[in-house]
Amino acid sequence: MYEFKRFYIDGAWVSPPGRRELAVINPATEQQIGKIILGTADDVDVAVKAARTAFETYSQTSREERVALLERIIKVYQARMKDVALAISDEMGAPMKFALHAQAGSGLGHFMSTLAALKEFEFEETLGTTQVRREPVGVCGLITPWNWPLNQIGCKVAPALAAGCTMVLKPSEVAPLSAHIFAEILHEAGVPKGVFNMIDGDGPTVGEALSRHPEIDMMSFTGSTRAGVQVAKAAADTVKRVSQELGGKSANIILDDADLNAAVKSGVLSMMSNTGQSCNAPSRMLVPKKLYEEAVTIAKTVAAKPVVGDPKKDGVTMGPVANKNQFEKIQRLLQTGIDEGATVVIGGPGRPEGIEQGYFIKPTIFANVNNNMTIAREEIFGPVLVMIPYETEEEAVRIANDTVYGLSGYVYAGDIERARKIARRLRTGMVHLNGAATDINAPFGGYKQSGNGREWGKEGLKEFLEVKAVMGYSAA
Repeated sequence: MYEFKRFYIDGAWVSPPGRRELAVINPATEQQIGKIILGTADDVDVAVKAARTAFETYSQTSREERVALLERIIKVYQARMKDVALAISDEMGAPMKFALHAQAGSGLGHFMSTLAALKEFEFEETLGTTQVRREPVGVCGLITPWNWPLNQIGCKVAPALAAGCTMVLKPSEVAPLSAHIFAEILHEAGVPKGVFNMIDGDGPTVGEALSRHPEIDMMSFTGSTRAGVQVAKAAADTVKRVSQELGGKSANIILDDADLNAAVKSGVLSMMSNTGQSCNAPSRMLVPKKLYEEAVTIAKTVAAKPVVGDPKKDGVTMGPVANKNQFEKIQRLLQTGIDEGATVVIGGPGRPEGIEQGYFIKPTIFANVNNNMTIAREEIFGPVLVMIPYETEEEAVRIANDTVYGLSGYVYAGDIERARKIARRLRTGMVHLNGAATDINAPFGGYKQSGNGREWGKEGLKEFLEVKAVMGYSAA
């Protein structure tokens, strides 16, 4: 049983005055595995004051000092990788191999890529007689989700530290265990007191208090579009910067000259990764009508391959979704798809055969889908792929862009130039060509209701910097 009943504030673990407990549930067993204390607005105020005091000195540290700090964090993180992975597997159901290499590994990867960006970043440039400086934005409120716990913490905390900012983190109350281990890592690495602070809590209380707080200079939020709107509204009165990475309903356009087997297989496996709980997942597969039936057959075969079950067992490749609310939402949407006339090719409502407990979802493929159906419009956030036929490239692009979201896009083609031309027409922050993986050094973020701002690498570092122009800095 994990017992995390303290917050990390001003370089120390402190017991909050409030005692409102929240159980942490293992989604594979539906059993309690830990407890946390939910914070209050008063706790936020204490943490923000610590961060504000620390900012006066930490913002003035040199690049070399911040490089050394990131290097220490990386070293301690590497030593705690298995602890982080086990916590992630327990709290959100990721199979152990995936939890270690993808989930825990991505958090480490962001510190390494930020370190590389920091070493080369130009904080000053001269324009005529004016010096243009990039300086830390200030005290940052960070709110992270449950689907990629350490990935999202890493891609916020690392650039904030690199920029010279101080911060208060509110990890997801659904998956808070790995965040506490992360705070232990930062403490052991010698992060100066007050620079990093962490409070457990829910969105309406701690998230709202952070967003509204007049001493917070920037909010960085990852989560649902609905919650992101609430953060932006709460932040508006103090005119603080708000950076958001929100939902997605990404289209995967397979062109008629693509290797159909490879393209469909890549798309299905990418959709099913992390039990479909990725905002950039290719959840709408667009296929030429003349190849549609063949593509559906291939997709059915591929979707039968994931091994669903206990994430601690060898050979299991798909665990449960992370919580009861998500499980119930997915079940409702699966039934909605059926009610609206889509065809279940494989999967559908209910738990997989032989599984009686846990928030497990059948890997599901829907065919005979049009882009007006609920399952083609709403972010399902589970292992559910919808397949949509199209007649022409023009129609494919129109369908792909016909969404309130704009996080990612995917194009598969035999002729790479055709894929590049389609990529230029997609209204998304990212596009993957021919199964290309995400690039941890490239900017991550979206258009439209998928958010604003960018994370990862050099662009992620820029997000935590303000621009100052010093006129008359040098002689004419």
